[in-house]
Amino acid sequence: MLDQPIAQIKGLRVEFQTKDGPVVGVEDVSFEVNPGETVCIVGESGSGKSVSSLSLMRLVEFGGGEIAGGKLLFDRRDGGEMDLANADQELMKQIRGNEIGMIFQEPMTALNPVFTVGRQLTEGLRVHKGLSQKDAEARALELLRQVRIPEPERRLKQYPHELSGGMRQRVVIAMAMACEPRLLIADEPTTALDVTIQAEILALMDRLKRETGTAVMFITHDMAVVAQMADRVVVMFRGNKVEEGTVQEIFENPQHDYTKALLAAVPKLGEMSGSTQPSPMKLMGVEGQNLDPIPGTNEVLLRVKGLTTRFPVKGGFFRRTISNVHAVEDVSFTINKGQTLSLVGESGCGKSSAGRSILRLVEPMAGEIDLDGVDIMKLDQGGLRKARLDMQMIFQDPFASLNPQMQLLEQVAEPMRNYGVASGSELTDRVANLFDRVQLPRSFMRRYPHEMSGGQRQRIAIARALALNPKLIIADEAVSALDVSVQAQVLNLMMELQAELGLSYLFISHDMAVVERVSHQVGVMYLGRIVELGPRNRVFENPQHPYTQALMKAVPIADPNKRKSEKDLNFKPIPSPIHGLDYSPEPSKYNEVEPGHYVLTTDSGY
Repeated sequence: MLDQPIAQIKGLRVEFQTKDGPVVGVEDVSFEVNPGETVCIVGESGSGKSVSSLSLMRLVEFGGGEIAGGKLLFDRRDGGEMDLANADQELMKQIRGNEIGMIFQEPMTALNPVFTVGRQLTEGLRVHKGLSQKDAEARALELLRQVRIPEPERRLKQYPHELSGGMRQRVVIAMAMACEPRLLIADEPTTALDVTIQAEILALMDRLKRETGTAVMFITHDMAVVAQMADRVVVMFRGNKVEEGTVQEIFENPQHDYTKALLAAVPKLGEMSGSTQPSPMKLMGVEGQNLDPIPGTNEVLLRVKGLTTRFPVKGGFFRRTISNVHAVEDVSFTINKGQTLSLVGESGCGKSSAGRSILRLVEPMAGEIDLDGVDIMKLDQGGLRKARLDMQMIFQDPFASLNPQMQLLEQVAEPMRNYGVASGSELTDRVANLFDRVQLPRSFMRRYPHEMSGGQRQRIAIARALALNPKLIIADEAVSALDVSVQAQVLNLMMELQAELGLSYLFISHDMAVVERVSHQVGVMYLGRIVELGPRNRVFENPQHPYTQALMKAVPIADPNKRKSEKDLNFKPIPSPIHGLDYSPEPSKYNEVEPGHYVLTTDSGY
């Protein structure tokens, strides 16, 4: 093995020109990547981790940045080191894709929607490697097999929108690996994926790295992913490198306060074993935290029985309904006052549809929904409006659910004004109290959504959901888009509010470690049905359904000594939830394996 590093970043400084003068994106960063090594660059939004990688690709200029200082040394394939910081864009075109490959966070923006997958895979091979059409197609097929895409011959003829998120991300990886680059830069490549698909993609990248000897620069904010993938770790904070070390050193003996705080904020699967109730996370540097468990009550608030929601699929000349998507199929559960039930599962399992059906934001086909004695299914529009005083929703993306042109004061006051709960100075006082509740300064009341960070916007969404003193809050992936430390603060806030106000939550998430932290009860969903339901500690410590077991196995653990290998993962492709009009599913039947712990006995297709 040569001791020559493939890439060395030395004293990099990147500035962005704005109308208020230059803003520093990266102040002074140095690190190197050696052959066959994975270096993880971690930090939160705005720490400069993506800017460093875009500088190495010299793509940062296209985003309005400029390299103001430092060297970007790259060891080229034909021997000879060069400084990419002063290479011209023509030469960079040859290096990009051919010698440095890049995998972006959002596969849909990295793929061209108007070309087939085959055309996009062969293009780079023909440009950089000079292969004939026939050879390029054969190589493309081989690449799709390498990234384990089912039915690769068919996929070559398909367009990106015909593939699922996980498959699109595999195509992007295949494209990045096509020319066997010396360095692969992966920028948050699994953030938008489900746990099981993430586990497969990580194992795949690790295997490709070992087989091809490519060096990998992996950018992420997920410490569990770092523990799975890294050989060395570089921790970034506000444009500077604050710590660097082997993966063992960083996890077992972090030196810098920021690294310690980052690791403390990561919920680790298994932390809650032995306790039956959720409790807030202990955060560093927070004085006088209340970490008491939250018992809740034994009184039922919400009772859902036989909930079924289907969406019609239209087709043919007359746009008739030809089949149905069985999004939620015969789902039943109860939530007690002051407690949290979490619905977990992967994209498309029906968990969000179930949440929206309970609020009747989508109309269920059948079922009973009883909220504190009110039959939600029988209400007309007026009655439903009144019932919504008691049930509110927090969405995944707070930016989409806030109005960009209204001050935050107005947005939080709006529900109270609509329902005539308060007016005038009393209204302003109540909004100010809500801001105190969600730990935001009152001076923010005059701000607009774009002036806030993601975590602050999510707090506004929580304040607005609390405005009407609801009994039930449905949180749909409410923390999945947030940085670790912000996520921990928002989760703690939700638990404190639960203890204080006796709120009940239906918490919808695919993050098992978060679910373990906040739940009293857990329902695991697969293909529209709940396949396992019970107290959180029993479902997590004694999973009975094969799907729950597979899901628990796939969760990356923030501990480098507990790495998953590819042979641990045995996933079956998820069957389609679309069925013809003549299809009549069996009712859901359950077996009680221990008190309150139910497992589906009807064939769920897993």
